Amino acid sequence: MSNQSSVEILTEWDIVAARQLGRNVAKELGFGTVDQARITTAISELARNIYLYAGQGRIEIQQLMENGIKGILIIAADQGPGIPDIRKVMEDGFSTSGGLGAGLPGVKRLMDEFKIETIPGEGTDIRATKWLR
Repeated sequence: MSNQSSVEILTEWDIVAARQLGRNVAKELGFGTVDQARITTAISELARNIYLYAGQGRIEIQQLMENGIKGILIIAADQGPGIPDIRKVMEDGFSTSGGLGAGLPGVKRLMDEFKIETIPGEGTDIRATKWLR
């Protein structure tokens, strides 16, 4: 069982690759199909955001083990323009791309833990965790 793997996001195909990697890791950890779908949807959103707003970055997927509970950690990191107003992007229905994506609030809802760090002009680091019930 690999502990960590990542996909560089440079093209739309990389979004698909990141989703696939996430699904495989989630399956390996024992997540059911519903949670696998939640995890891959979250990865899609995060990878698409990197592709649309930062141009490039990476999705890292790590397997977690805490107090005997397995989990999956998705890290979306880029050196893009950063997010000027985190509160605004965390509002439901806010979209700058006009996409139907659930956006960051959707990712937060799909996962158990969600943390975002951004520095305008330097980039963004988002960490989303799902624990195996």
